[in-house]
Amino acid sequence: MDRLKTAALIVAAGQGTRAGGPKQFRTLGGRPMLAWSHAALSAHPAIDQVLVAIASGQEGELAAALGEVPFVIGGATRRESVRAGLDRLAAEGIERVLVHDAARPFVPAAVVDALVAALDGDAGATPAIAVADTLARGIEVLGDTVPRDGLVRIQTPQAFRLADLIAAHDAWPADAEATDDAQMLRAAGHTVALVEGSPMLDKITYPADFAAAEARLAGTLVSRSATGFDVHRLEAGEELWLGGVLIPHDKGLSGHSDADVALHAITDALLGTIGAGDIGLHFPPSDPQWKGARSDQFLAHAAGLVRAAGGIVDFVDLTLMCEAPKIGPHRQAMRERIAEILQLPVAHVSVKATTTERLGFTGRGEGVAAQACATIRIPGQA
Repeated sequence: MDRLKTAALIVAAGQGTRAGGPKQFRTLGGRPMLAWSHAALSAHPAIDQVLVAIASGQEGELAAALGEVPFVIGGATRRESVRAGLDRLAAEGIERVLVHDAARPFVPAAVVDALVAALDGDAGATPAIAVADTLARGIEVLGDTVPRDGLVRIQTPQAFRLADLIAAHDAWPADAEATDDAQMLRAAGHTVALVEGSPMLDKITYPADFAAAEARLAGTLVSRSATGFDVHRLEAGEELWLGGVLIPHDKGLSGHSDADVALHAITDALLGTIGAGDIGLHFPPSDPQWKGARSDQFLAHAAGLVRAAGGIVDFVDLTLMCEAPKIGPHRQAMRERIAEILQLPVAHVSVKATTTERLGFTGRGEGVAAQACATIRIPGQA
């Protein structure tokens, strides 16, 4: 039996007035907050596609955060933004949808598993956490306590059979707002199942919440390091590219691409941190499209793969081995260019140079070698 086609809709159209601006595009753990939930949902095997609902005018911010991804322009309210996304997904043949708020960046795969499984018996499902704190009424002074038995905190993503959710939106009063889609489905007469939520799904609302989210994220990440090495021959008539910088010299490096050994070594180091093979696997020299290609796109690709896996690039260290040219005059320009490609502070990039005391092919001036080490942080299960 074919699996029902399932999509995730991330609602990211808010203006973030309580957080001091559109929080979905603010940096969290070295990447835009929206990128965390988008990567987690995109990677889940039960989800066939991810659609983002944004406000008009946020197209540039979305592209900077995620690149070219499917999106829809939302409305003035959350309900209107969700509805715009539902209509788009229905037109594309989607049968099940997970509606998620971008303000909840961390999405455990186990919660998605439980939500999707719940739809086999119910029209909707939502993650929930039992209330543990004492509840009381009051604004400036303490009032009566409120019994917490049977109370839960509702989270997202919430899962629905798409047709049922659209019908619930149709039946909802146009002049009323809903706290979430699960309540709309319940008001339409459907049962909404509860699955076990997670503290990782706590919502980021106020500026102080970012510090708590950073601490929560730090507890889920492990450090990984990997190395990369590359060599290219020096030949007359070629341009000399090192570290993304064109260096004046009587010879240049020869190779299928621009032969930038520095960027190639860093690329392999980054690929190594996520077990993604080497540069030749992603950009084979037998493929004519990479003839003379700039190596900055190779490095950007590797960094993108790290980010897609939930990783954060922390530091790269590069050592160039050659007799000539002198690297010192170009060191800072290389650091700045590498940092630009990796979207890192310059202080997180190290460039060093050494000779081999005139021994070997580098000592004879026949070529240049590069050794790189990259350090990243990545979720422990990645």
